[in-house]
Amino acid sequence: MKFSTIASLLALASTAFASQCKDPLKRQEWRTLSGLEKFAYLAAVRCLQSIPAKSTATVPGAISRFDDFSGNHILQTDTIHFVGVFQPWHRYYVAQYEKALRQECGYFGAQPYWDWSLDATSEANFLNSPVFKSLFGFGGNGPYVASAPVVSAPFDIPGRTGGGCVTDGPFANQMLHVGPGYSVTPASYCLRRDINPSLVMRTLNASVVANTLAQPDFKNFDMALQGGITLDTFTIHGGGHLGVGGTYGTIADIYSSPGDPLFFLHHANLDRIWAKWQSASPAARLVDISGPTTQFGPPFGNALNTANVTLAFPISLGVIAPAVTIGDVMNTQGNTLCYTYV
Repeated sequence: MKFSTIASLLALASTAFASQCKDPLKRQEWRTLSGLEKFAYLAAVRCLQSIPAKSTATVPGAISRFDDFSGNHILQTDTIHFVGVFQPWHRYYVAQYEKALRQECGYFGAQPYWDWSLDATSEANFLNSPVFKSLFGFGGNGPYVASAPVVSAPFDIPGRTGGGCVTDGPFANQMLHVGPGYSVTPASYCLRRDINPSLVMRTLNASVVANTLAQPDFKNFDMALQGGITLDTFTIHGGGHLGVGGTYGTIADIYSSPGDPLFFLHHANLDRIWAKWQSASPAARLVDISGPTTQFGPPFGNALNTANVTLAFPISLGVIAPAVTIGDVMNTQGNTLCYTYV
């Protein structure tokens, strides 16, 4: 390794450890929050769904600030999945959602996460997860339907149990305005869930999480977390989306999955797992990044003409937030981000 490369890595590591984060927000698991804390978070999400959008120039279907986040994800889906920037991009994205809830909707807490491995101990236990409660939860599964007008998953997901519109909880009969798929033009369709308990049991259990955390470097960690694109290669990322979304559920739509508010708890947990992996060897792992710049480049596929991401690789969220680099968000308690997981 050249001296200049070593020097630049040392400089980045020094910056990461000399952070300006002095009082980090403490992100908690959903079930550990009090009823009042849960109510405050859910009310803030409903607030975000009611205040005017800022992204209508690029997302003409956006009505609310909540739609801004969904629309931005839709526009960038093909450049932020199965690439090296996947985890840094979603880390920054969830942090900006958290910031919007706090600054625009009066929320005083931190973004909660959902540790689904605590529920993936039996199918009955998962279906009874606190996140699916009508009171102080996100509502449950949609009623079973043989088919639906919106197909969210890339293919049929055997074992699904719902598919209809969510009819209970604070997001009952919620209408979405962007999507499905990659459409950002005006739309109106309901939030759906289509839970697949058998897929959940295989992909979201504690042993799969432990295997992810046991990976020796970011390349292998990222592959273990993102998984593949076929049913038998789904891991914790795809398991959370398709285990809850099944065939017809909103969160199973790779483009417009943020239309289900549970998206942000799922991705906060993925981020928590990455932060936990980083904390096992911070000097090395706060500067360890890799993966293709083009979707399905090696090791995720065989796409041609792709380079490897670096710490200088840019992250853009459009009107949602200022552009940053991967290096800016490697540390959750650095100069750009300021939160921790408890």
